Amino acid sequence: MIGEKCGVFAAKCLDGGEVFSNLYWGIVAQNHRGHESYGFLTYSDGFRRYVDLGLVPRIEREEFLRWKILLPGSVGIAHVRYGTSGKRDLYSHLRDAQPIVSVRGKKRMGIAYNGNLVNVGWLKEEVMSKGAKLRTTSDTELLSRYLLEKSEKGLIEGIRACMENVEGAFSVVGLDSNGSMFAFRDPLGMRPLLYGNKGSLMAVSSESVGLNINEISAISEVEPGEAIIFGESVERVRLIKRGRRAFCGFEFSYFMRPDSVTNGRFIYKIREELGRRLGRRYQEFVKRADLIVSIPETADDAAYGLHEETGIRWERMLRRHRFVTHRAFIMDPAERVSTIDRKINVLNGNLQGKRVIVVEDSIVRGDTTKTVIKKLRESGAEKVYVFVTFPRITHPCFYGIDMATFSELIGFFYDENGIAEKIGADAVCYQTLEDFVDATGMRMGDLCMACTTGVYPTELAQKIADRAKTRIEVKGSGRIYESAEV
Repeated sequence: MIGEKCGVFAAKCLDGGEVFSNLYWGIVAQNHRGHESYGFLTYSDGFRRYVDLGLVPRIEREEFLRWKILLPGSVGIAHVRYGTSGKRDLYSHLRDAQPIVSVRGKKRMGIAYNGNLVNVGWLKEEVMSKGAKLRTTSDTELLSRYLLEKSEKGLIEGIRACMENVEGAFSVVGLDSNGSMFAFRDPLGMRPLLYGNKGSLMAVSSESVGLNINEISAISEVEPGEAIIFGESVERVRLIKRGRRAFCGFEFSYFMRPDSVTNGRFIYKIREELGRRLGRRYQEFVKRADLIVSIPETADDAAYGLHEETGIRWERMLRRHRFVTHRAFIMDPAERVSTIDRKINVLNGNLQGKRVIVVEDSIVRGDTTKTVIKKLRESGAEKVYVFVTFPRITHPCFYGIDMATFSELIGFFYDENGIAEKIGADAVCYQTLEDFVDATGMRMGDLCMACTTGVYPTELAQKIADRAKTRIEVKGSGRIYESAEV
């Protein structure tokens, strides 16, 4: 399994009402995007910050009142984190938890963001050359300090400098020293970010579900390269126009909640269509199959679409243990497989002699799929065909997904037949790139599919990937973009 990215939420109540309740529910709705840590930052005659490890907790009524006292104010931001930069021990997880506040003299800047920065080396040198002493190992502090430094001539100019000089994916929400809320999105719009309002409440969220849970239905996209400043009024400024977009294709297949909306369409509808297209594309295996199962929960909608297309029974015999939330990425290979084994339960159905299609959202390392196939074989399955909604992943992601080295990608070293042999399947059938893009309703030129094509939307990322691919260190364990010499 790969890790989720991050989720952000920000809210401001123009009538001065307390905003913590909106922040809490807005970020709870996005708990799926990050299990490592969570945090809140509000403003009331100064910053009030609280962060902790794990999922955003359930808060009962009496405790909710205590939290509102701890985090007062009519404006604030919140975050759930899955780290793709920085160290991975528990102490670092807490230290790197967002929102992060940077201080320069009497000025402060607090931000939370979703994404990942590619030119971290340059950014670190730039920040430290101004005398900054870093307190965390996360690139969030670098971005916060750089924004604070460049905002001497105004917040808009600071945001413009970030958009012009920082390479990577970043959807940002923040508060400045005066308690003004702001949000901005990188010029390619790689990570989702939405704005909504209802009466006196204005909010920004990574996913529409964070707005819906706060009963906000008037929703628009924060445009790529756009900044929104929430002062006495709402100021929206498109600072940079690149002429193209590069929205992360993986959001459709894996990250977003099925009830979220992007590009005017529900994610679950897109996933159903991905399943239907697999059924039409791989008729030879469809004709042989007796049963469809899906690896929950992100492949369930695709499995339903495949069932609709083919008429083959969809049996929900794979179930996820909801409260096993341990993150396999921080463990050694043996522990990772053990954790995956505990996360997914195969119901003891009669599979003796059955030919089964397993629907999977993606294959990165192959550990999860291999474990599931082993369990199905033990239950008597004669044939196992794996249908994958996302095209074969052959290149690392530098923009915020936990697959930042070539060495961990089974699809880099093996083709479909080789992968089938490695994970114990009789066949692995990937979604074609053309079918995937068409199903999303977007144009290829508006998506980032670098992990499947090797064509990156930013210059430094392309150079790093091209160099790393030809070096012996391709089998190293460190994140390529953090150690790059390009």
